[in-house]
Amino acid sequence: MAARNKARKRAFQILFEADQRGEKPTTVLADWIRLARTDDRQPPVTEYTMQLVEGFTGHATRIDELIATYAVGWTLDRMPVVDRNVLRLGAYELIWEDDVPDAVVLDEAVELAKEFSTDDSPAFVNGLLGRLKDLKPTLRRG
Repeated sequence: MAARNKARKRAFQILFEADQRGEKPTTVLADWIRLARTDDRQPPVTEYTMQLVEGFTGHATRIDELIATYAVGWTLDRMPVVDRNVLRLGAYELIWEDDVPDAVVLDEAVELAKEFSTDDSPAFVNGLLGRLKDLKPTLRRG
């Protein structure tokens, strides 16, 4: 598994855990970093994982607003937790990480949905992130 793929998966896991615990993602990130330093069995948290979690956190309100606006028929609260956090990570990377090709962001998000969510989730994630990709030039404010 490529380094960025692992970093994305860890960032997703941190966002998911933060959502479940009702904590800030940066708090959970700090917990993961601390645990990795004290437990040999825990993989280290990479720079890119930190960049994704911190980047999402800095734009969380805007990202949730975009997801809520374009997720036709779904509110954030009603959305499965896995899907919500795959979309959060994908939306952040799609809109604010310019060095990652859009197609890679969509593919990686779909793969996370396939691995961690329901059979319907990959199509949902792909459709919503595809819509954000098409609107990307107008979405970056905030």
